[in-house]
Amino acid sequence: MSSIDPYQHIIVEHQYSHKFTVIVLRATKVTKGAFGDLLDTPDPYVELFISSTPDSRKRTRHFNNNVNPVWNETFEFILDPNLENILEITLMDANYVMDETLGTATFPISSMKVGEKKEVPFIFNAVTEMFLEVSLEVCPSPDLRFSMALCDQEKIFRQQRKENIKENMKKLLGPENSEGLCSSRDVPVIAILGSGGGFRAMVGFSGVMKALYESGILDCATYVAGLSGSTWYMSALYSHPDFPEKGPAEINQELMNSVSYNPLLLLTPQKVKRYIESLWKKKSSGQPVTFTDIFGMLIGETLIHNRMNSTLSSLKEKVDKAQCPLPLFTCLHVKPDVSELMFADWVEFSPYEIGMAKYGTFMAPDLFGSKFFMGTVVKKYEENPLHFLMENITPKHIVSNDSSDSDDESQDHKGTENTDAAQEHQNNNQASWVQRMAMALVSDSTLFNTREGRAGKVHNFMLGLNLNTSYPLSPLRAFDTQESLEDDEMDAAVADPDEFERIYEPLDVKSKKIHVVDSGLTFNLPYPLILRPQRGVDLIISFDFSARPSDSSPPFKEILLAEKWAKMNKLSFPKIDPYVFDREGLKECYVFKPKNSDVDKDCPTIIHFVLANINFRKYKAPGVPRETQEEKDIADFDIFDDPESPFSTFNFQYPNEAFKRLHDLMHFNTLNNIDAIKNAIAESIEYRRQNPSRCSVSLSNVEARRFFNKDLLNKPST
Repeated sequence: MSSIDPYQHIIVEHQYSHKFTVIVLRATKVTKGAFGDLLDTPDPYVELFISSTPDSRKRTRHFNNNVNPVWNETFEFILDPNLENILEITLMDANYVMDETLGTATFPISSMKVGEKKEVPFIFNAVTEMFLEVSLEVCPSPDLRFSMALCDQEKIFRQQRKENIKENMKKLLGPENSEGLCSSRDVPVIAILGSGGGFRAMVGFSGVMKALYESGILDCATYVAGLSGSTWYMSALYSHPDFPEKGPAEINQELMNSVSYNPLLLLTPQKVKRYIESLWKKKSSGQPVTFTDIFGMLIGETLIHNRMNSTLSSLKEKVDKAQCPLPLFTCLHVKPDVSELMFADWVEFSPYEIGMAKYGTFMAPDLFGSKFFMGTVVKKYEENPLHFLMENITPKHIVSNDSSDSDDESQDHKGTENTDAAQEHQNNNQASWVQRMAMALVSDSTLFNTREGRAGKVHNFMLGLNLNTSYPLSPLRAFDTQESLEDDEMDAAVADPDEFERIYEPLDVKSKKIHVVDSGLTFNLPYPLILRPQRGVDLIISFDFSARPSDSSPPFKEILLAEKWAKMNKLSFPKIDPYVFDREGLKECYVFKPKNSDVDKDCPTIIHFVLANINFRKYKAPGVPRETQEEKDIADFDIFDDPESPFSTFNFQYPNEAFKRLHDLMHFNTLNNIDAIKNAIAESIEYRRQNPSRCSVSLSNVEARRFFNKDLLNKPST
């Protein structure tokens, strides 16, 4: 790993907070007044309150029948030094029925200098004297990491992974095609992407990962990134105790069994009682709870039911020796009243960090959901389980199959018929009971009808930060439009003002909570995670399981949106020609290369797989024809044209036959195009060898543009 990371020298400006420490020392002659003291000796305690900071109220323990208490209790407050911060001190008497106020006082914190510590007396009722020790200092190290660079753990992983990949690529390609692999610098960075699409995406991605594992491609990848359904599979795979020592084959078999059951079996009174207890525990601790928490628990119970306590942090052991690709997950931060297509901030999750590259702010995974103020944790919660991160599909489709819904599959979800009438009656009764329980638990009508109720919600980890503008995702690229976009590309980028119109807007740093939703609601491929120039990806192998009107429909809607988003963020992306479908028809995969690699050396090659049943109908394995009628019948199926909609986005039960069909289809499609992947890897090796500076920058680049970028970052948003 290079000792100098140029991105580390790009300043992500933020204002430091102050830490105000109060030690409640002691009090003497605590009194309730002459008459009150005759009736009852005081049971004193102290409340501290600063209205200008989160987690603003704190209190000491109380002492029974003690007029000279000694507390010696320490409390800390995180303060914005630009605000008028005033400490309110209240002396209280604990009672069985209602506590009584014995006296109040205030202390102006602005009267203190940074670095000052002093003991301050307070007089109550002309008799009682209380002593506090107060001190003020600059927070030495915030809990958020402010940087444009990758975290040190990921840098170390990348270097270790390159050494492993170098040997794996030599095995994969053979000596003739891997001559250029002389050092780790020549190793291209490969990312594997999976789209959303509910259980359809999850099942399809399971077949993909099995094929990539068996072929050796997975051993050559640095990243696996997903959203929505693909991340459900990634969560099941990476949390499994046998992975990566064992491949996906047996894990996929377990997955097939898990999704074959009627989902109503998850809604028995006993299980729902357990869900409610878990949600109540979360809510009572001070964390927000929405319907998506329920949905996340149901997904978790289905896919990782025997490891519901798994966390994102626990996945570090899967990559501690760079033994498999680093998993990257994502969701969107959205605004309550703005369409996701117009505004959305991509939030990235890895076992090392969670954060938003747009703002250069990151945190350790175990801090996600905690209360922050100005980059510092003011209240730490237990790390959320992995299934909490698996919940971000739009729940309105689960609770209400609205025929007016804009998704082309919203009317296709019919459920699976049960031939056992008694079982069907029992399931209906369970569903009715659960519905009544759910509505009793959350009687607010906004729960299902507004984003406020449907979206996931967490404490705003950027609360109080001084972020008036967003940071460029590609901080070293020229921001002159003519340098970064050709005229025809720019015309395409601004053709539809509704798409990404407000993506440059900043997050609301005054909001105490933020809404998070499924990333597929803006576009259904996780390109933003691996387009960050800091990751320097050479080859992207993406798998799109998105819904289409029919099997014969053009499959480029999502990748065209990804291209437009990339261009608007000044990120390198190969030109996606939508007319390739007219020229070449529907194929299993398409290859998009940089139009002019001499001009844009950072641009990756993309191999884009789409969901299509073409050659699988004729071949049971690449080059091996189907012979028997049974073999032909099992492969003769439609995906989007099937009137029964077995592969609908909102189907949450997959009988074994449906699972095997979709799993085996994507397993075949991937293996059937392995040569295209190998050729792209070989080309990437050669290009790396000839252009050692590809996807990298030097310290001189940073110094040359630092002043420009700083001006840009401080420029007020419009």
